[in-house]
Order: sequence, then C-alpha cells, then structure tokens
Amino acid sequence: MSKIIPRVFKGARDFLPEQMLHRERIMQIMRTTFKKYGFAPLETPAIEYLDVLTGKYGEDADRLIYHLNYKNGTKDEAALHYDLTVPFSRVVAMHPDLVLPFKRYQMQPVWRADRPQPHQGRFREFYQCDVDCVGATTMIVDAEMIAITYEVLSQLGFTDFLIKINNRKILNGLVQFIGLDGNFTQEVCRSIDKMDKMDWKDIVKELKEKNIPDAAIAKLEGLLQKDLSLESLGVELKEVEGCQEGIAELKQVFTYLNVLGIPKHAYKFDIALARGLDYYTGPIFETKLPEHPHIGSLTGGGRYDTLIGAFTGKSMPAVGTTLGLDRIYTALHQLNLLEDIKTSTKVLVGNFGEDTMEAALKLVAALRSKGINTEFYPESEKLKKQFSYCDRKNIPYICIIGESELQEDKISLKNMKSGEQQMMSIQEIIALLQ
Repeated sequence: MSKIIPRVFKGARDFLPEQMLHRERIMQIMRTTFKKYGFAPLETPAIEYLDVLTGKYGEDADRLIYHLNYKNGTKDEAALHYDLTVPFSRVVAMHPDLVLPFKRYQMQPVWRADRPQPHQGRFREFYQCDVDCVGATTMIVDAEMIAITYEVLSQLGFTDFLIKINNRKILNGLVQFIGLDGNFTQEVCRSIDKMDKMDWKDIVKELKEKNIPDAAIAKLEGLLQKDLSLESLGVELKEVEGCQEGIAELKQVFTYLNVLGIPKHAYKFDIALARGLDYYTGPIFETKLPEHPHIGSLTGGGRYDTLIGAFTGKSMPAVGTTLGLDRIYTALHQLNLLEDIKTSTKVLVGNFGEDTMEAALKLVAALRSKGINTEFYPESEKLKKQFSYCDRKNIPYICIIGESELQEDKISLKNMKSGEQQMMSIQEIIALLQ
C-alpha cells in the first residue's frame, strides 16, 4: 500500500484546538458587537459564477481570483469568492423586498491566489468578518462602522491601534488639483497609499514609471508634506468641488464619532490612505498598528454607493468594513496578547473503576446540566496519569471520587494550579465552578 504524504496546501492552515479556541473567542466578540449595533447574520456560497465576481474589484484583485476548473468557457464558469462584499451585493440585488436599510454581518472564509506572507497574517484561505449596511446615505452609518472597529479591537486587548480615515472624493480632487485627469487617479492613489512603508524617493520613482509629469509630482509632494488637517486641506483645495464634498462628509463622520464617545487618539484623517479596491465612492477607513507596521491592516472598508448598481441597474448607497480574523489573530499572537488556552473544559471528573463509576457519571451529568464544561476521563487509570492529563490540557479542576468520598457522600475537588484539595458536596462544587 502506497503512503500518502500528509501536507497542507501552501497558504492554507490547520487550526488545532488551542488556536481555534482563540479564534472562536475573537469571532464571538465580533458577533456580539455586530448584533449590538443591529446587524443580522447572512451566509452566501463559497462558489459564485465567474462573471458575478470579475470586473467588480479592479484588475489587481481580479487576477487573484481562484478560478475553478468547471465548465470553462461556458455561462456556468465558476470561481471561489474573493471577498464577501460582492456576494452581499448580489444578494441585495436578488432580494428587492429586503427592508432598507438592510444591515448584515457575515463571517466566512475567502480565497485569494496571492503570495502567502504568514508573518503579516496574509494567506490564500482566510476568514473575513464583514459588517455592511445598504440603503442609508447618512454619514452616521460610516461613523458606526468605525465605532464597531474601535469597540471590537479594544475588547480584544489592543491599545495602540490607529484607524486611518480618508475619502475617495478627496483623492479624486487631489489628482485634479495636481493637474491630471481622472484616468490617473488609480495610478496616483496606489502609489501614495504606500507612503507608510516606502520612502518618498521610491514613490517618486514609481510615479515617474507611470508617466506622471514631474510638475504634478512636485505639486503632490508639496501638498503631502504639509501634513494637512481637514480644515487646512479645505483651504488648499478650495477650488476643487468634489474635494470639498469629501471634506464635508468626513467632518460629519468625525462629529458623530465624538458624539458616540470614540476617543480622538484612536482615529485620524490621512490624506494618503487610498485602499486598494476600485469600488469605493466616499469615506474609507483602515486600521493599523503604528508600532508594528509589518503586520499590515487589521481592518478596512468604506462607502461603495455604485457597486450594487452593477447588479440592479441603479445606485444604492452602501457602506461596510472588514475585520480580518487572521490578521487580528496574528497580531494578538505577536504582541503576546493571547492567554495560554488549550481547552474549554472547566473540570475533569476522574475515573477510578467500576466501584465509583455510577457516582462519577451522576456528577458529570449534574455539572453539565448546570452549564459547566465537564470531561469524564474515559479509562480507569492511576491518579498521577489523570493529573498529568489535566496539566497538559490546562484543565483547572479535577473531581475525585474514591472509597472515602463514597462513604462520606462527598467529592474531592482539586485546584490544579494551586494544588489545594478539599472535600465538598455536589452543590458546593457547582456553586464554586459557576
């Protein structure tokens, strides 16, 4: 019999219980927060028709879509979804009876034919945790997306994150201000978006390679080096109408964030923030760890008022953000913010043979009926081996029922961390463990 070599596809991973417990906790915090803000769950297929996916993200993203070897060249050609926003847009288009504004969250794996960079939390298969709202034009919804981001990351233990905020209308106006037409917007934005990880001279070189005139580059440099606030940017670009509209929108967003109680140190306007996808139309936002730039963005999103129109034939206002589970988990791990958790079991009930089996199983049933995560050791083994099992899995307590415990109708409860052991009734044990 030939042996199959066990291996995992590059850019994908197995998650053992000690990792899954942390991932489940992260997702539970997200899920609870999303629901608190009025968002309901949605799930869509991993497989979509290829023509549904392509042309919505932009050239850079379209080349990363995983095509399936299924009915190539026919109308049934398919691919794995690249993100959750386009499938969400398709759902909205297919269900015109949805109550608007429609607020949904979605937590599913996505696939990208990208070069894996594990130290940055970049993989080919990874989870996205999205929250989106369609049908509302007010900037209150945009501010809520940022508030959700702040709340989730704060609950997870991050303290030094920064939510950068910009507006695609400002970027469009910036390109117009330096004397270029709209055809150059994507090229200029892709370059200045790298300012937090590239020297300006390298960005200049890249812009020149894209045939951006020297005069436009010089004007752009002069503006970016001023580190402008929204107010001062409004003065500098007072003649650019679209830019003024974007500035007004961000001022509203910042006002709402202040009212919602989001600390000002947690967010800032960043004129260089561009976001990679083509479909954003208004405010955009992205979360970074300034002290750990190699990790990349933890979250990112923005307003996309025209994307759903590609499916419906009419524009529908929409805004959303993605919280990257894998980036967040990687960052928590690298910053030593993850506790050493190997199990969700609260207590192990020891197994000491047939004489105490009935009493032990009754205890197991009683503990589980009270919602206490309880394991029963399946084999009758020496006490030392069962203690070792608790230690290796970080189970905090073990219940021991031997002859003396049976005679006194009591149970010995041992705290595996302190080593303290005492005989107690079932009711006392339940009260302590709860």
